[in-house]
Amino acid sequence: AVNELSVFDMTDQGLREVINPSTILLDRYGEAVAGSVVMVSRNGVRPFLVEVQALVSETKTIPRQLILGLEYNRLSLLLTIMKEQANVDILEHNVYVNIVGGLKITETASDLAVLLACVSSLKNQPLPHDMAVFGEVGLSGEIRSVPNAQERIKEAQKNGFKTVVVPKVNQPKQPIDSIKVIAVEYLYQVLQAVFENDALVVN
Repeated sequence: AVNELSVFDMTDQGLREVINPSTILLDRYGEAVAGSVVMVSRNGVRPFLVEVQALVSETKTIPRQLILGLEYNRLSLLLTIMKEQANVDILEHNVYVNIVGGLKITETASDLAVLLACVSSLKNQPLPHDMAVFGEVGLSGEIRSVPNAQERIKEAQKNGFKTVVVPKVNQPKQPIDSIKVIAVEYLYQVLQAVFENDALVVN
């Protein structure tokens, strides 16, 4: 179908479709590292998990921003929003963001993952391996709803994730077995919930 993502594996018997692309896109290392977070993205009608990596470093020259797999101007906008609405200033640092696997993500539901990866790198503070996020960040720092939120949550649950951070308007009406849903309204609430909650942060 148009705008659908299909993943195939080359085997000795030819190409075979990968039913669960998240298993390939999440080929992660053994221990949690700073600057890495998993987001639940969507292509067509299919939700899938993909890792977002960020590297934030100090610089004494003009700061550089490089982003692979996402719109460049979106990164500058998000960093400005975080400075103004959450008092976290990364604009004076070099910022490098990469979508693992060479994917091109066009939806704004990736906003929250990008910012969390950047703050994780800035603080040198790893995030839990079993946490996934999604959400659009508005100009006022509000976490805006994204389409097909329930399917995204179920995709995270199916792949063994224990926690998912979502916009409050996308919060499920009923609890979901084996996964904790953290629903947030504003960016500063996300940073408090993720980086100041001892139950979540990996030391």
